[in-house]
Amino acid sequence: MMQTPDTRPIVAITMGDASGIGPEIILKALARPEVYAMCRPLVVGDAGRLREAGGLIGSALAVRAVQTPAEAGFVCGTADVVDLGLIPAGHPFGKVLPLSGEAAFRYIERATRLVEAGQADAICTAPLSKEALHAAGHKYPGHTELLATLTNTPEVSMMLVAPKLRVIHVTTHVGLIDAIRRIEPGLVFRVIERGRATLVKAGFDNPRIGVCGINPHAGENGLFGQGEEEEKIIPAVRECQAKGWAVEGPLPADTLFFRAARGDFDLVVAMYHDQGHAPVKVMGLEAGVNITIGLPVVRTSVDHGTAFDIAGKGIADDGSLVEALKQAVDLAPRRG
Repeated sequence: MMQTPDTRPIVAITMGDASGIGPEIILKALARPEVYAMCRPLVVGDAGRLREAGGLIGSALAVRAVQTPAEAGFVCGTADVVDLGLIPAGHPFGKVLPLSGEAAFRYIERATRLVEAGQADAICTAPLSKEALHAAGHKYPGHTELLATLTNTPEVSMMLVAPKLRVIHVTTHVGLIDAIRRIEPGLVFRVIERGRATLVKAGFDNPRIGVCGINPHAGENGLFGQGEEEEKIIPAVRECQAKGWAVEGPLPADTLFFRAARGDFDLVVAMYHDQGHAPVKVMGLEAGVNITIGLPVVRTSVDHGTAFDIAGKGIADDGSLVEALKQAVDLAPRRG
């Protein structure tokens, strides 16, 4: 009798910083049958560290070390782990450590190669510590830029998804003055284009997109700022509108996010990090998801940090990781 092929996508879950909450939220998420109903989860990390985390949270899951995805069973009750064996027993929780940063880099590197080789379909990342990453000699602002380098992608965008709100960023991990300098019509257009293409792929016919201004009240016709909206944003919006896209802006950020949450827009384009991050985190930090747009591989992530203050205590919430896995499944290429 012919066996029906398993069409669930294989999602590589990187363990993140071993001294943070990544190991425990991964085990909590993998205890949920609904996760296995939608995907084949495969942790890329350290089996020993996951077992330690399992002891902290009283997990009944078995942790099974594998070397390749082909060895994994993908059965609820057992966490399959591509085991890199980098973290020694008793490694501290709650501290910034170079070894944790080095391991976090290696996990994401291995997961990227698995997807590129067709052995996994998407990547879902637990949080890493930028400070630990830098201490290990990897000078990246975060996952987004690291993945862009690993995949030789010249330009990517960060999209945050929370209940009732989606936000894509024109600039991210740079200072505010540098962000304003970097914003220019070509970049704004490319970010809108990437965000729109992602929503179209997800089933939106002609997504409604609201574009933030830079200054208070989006400059209010030159009253605030030095003409940044007219110089940097309006040409890109007009180019989008000429293509028949439902793009509006620049709009005052203080009301645009309210309108988007109300349902007026499917996507908000934020000009800089805090302009986009703050509203999303107010809407739902525990359920927020970070998606890197423009990579040749699908990557989603929790929208929170390593939480060193509670790491190792077994109390971290896995809600954002479960949401990130759902987004990874929705964006992953179809199998079968």
